[in-house]
Amino acid sequence: MKYLGLAYYNPEKFAAMAPDDVQALVSQCPPMDEQMRATGKVLVSASLSEPKDWITLRPQGGKPRISDGPYTEAKEMVGGLFIIEAESRDEATRLAAMHPAASLGEAGGWGIELIPMDSFLSWC
Repeated sequence: MKYLGLAYYNPEKFAAMAPDDVQALVSQCPPMDEQMRATGKVLVSASLSEPKDWITLRPQGGKPRISDGPYTEAKEMVGGLFIIEAESRDEATRLAAMHPAASLGEAGGWGIELIPMDSFLSWC
């Protein structure tokens, strides 16, 4: 079974952190990401740009209506994603717990949402 992991953060909390604290936090991420990838179960892992760079497409009159920024308003934003392949929900949870957003960044409102995927297309 494949699982989508969405890594969330709270932009207001993150912005309120001192720059040195942000640097100390994010410097811990690459080794943790590498440890997670070393399991061989991570199919995709990516950090996302800031919401100000996002584009939203919604259907309107049979054509896509394009707007800047995220469509939804929320206290938390998706800051990264990963796709893992696991034999069970317990294994998927154990693997997702290795992601930095599951154990670091409490002050920035970090967190993970783990979602089973019904289908997966691979272009590789």
